[in-house]
Amino acid sequence: MLNDFKAFIARGNVLDLAIGVIIGAAFGKIVTTFTEGIIMPFVGLVTGGMDFKAKFWDLSGKLGAGATPEQIDEAIKGGAPLVRYGQLVSDIITFVIVAFVMFMIAKAAMSYFAKLAAQTPPPPQEALLTEIRDLLKTK
Repeated sequence: MLNDFKAFIARGNVLDLAIGVIIGAAFGKIVTTFTEGIIMPFVGLVTGGMDFKAKFWDLSGKLGAGATPEQIDEAIKGGAPLVRYGQLVSDIITFVIVAFVMFMIAKAAMSYFAKLAAQTPPPPQEALLTEIRDLLKTK
């Protein structure tokens, strides 16, 4: 059973997946930092200095509209019912950025592999069989 597990782990697909997950986690941190440190300040500037992470609905009525992020965190730790829609907006922007970057990477990879496949000549046996097929079609 241990040998089967070793063979399973040693297969390329599992290793590729593990590497992809690790790179994805690191990339997620970069995108989160990019979103929070670069994108959201510009969004806040356009929306009149709004800090999306500080936007919430307090269902208990204990926090005021001008609560600081620290007060919000304390209220959450204390079990206050908060609907943090600002965090959702920030997370949606992060998701859209990640999805767009992953789309661009996938599109570039598919284009690269399509060009590579077009440049690779078929093996001689396949070329001969194609020639025979074409000759048979003409008869």
